[in-house]
Amino acid sequence: MTVVCTGSTYAALELQALQELGEALLCEAAHADPPRLVIDMSETEFIGSSFIELVVRAWKRIRSRDGAMALCAVRPFCREVLSVSHLDTIWMIRTTRVEAVKALATVSGRT
Repeated sequence: MTVVCTGSTYAALELQALQELGEALLCEAAHADPPRLVIDMSETEFIGSSFIELVVRAWKRIRSRDGAMALCAVRPFCREVLSVSHLDTIWMIRTTRVEAVKALATVSGRT
């Protein structure tokens, strides 16, 4: 399953919108069959701690189901945030959605 993160910046999202995104993301992480999740960040220019917390929660939920997760189309600023926080070492990051889906198809889980 792929979740597309939309909106020009997450800093501008109101709390309700971020909560709605979180509910959708966590629901997909809990119910995707097989437990694979691609988060498409092609429309995301900025990420903050609240967004990162949601992605960590989704990743933990996927992992608890022996699944795997990948991010794709991560823009430079977001990539830098993921690198500085070392999250790029635990999450698979691919250039395109197609690459991410293909990569997850060959993974046995726990990514």
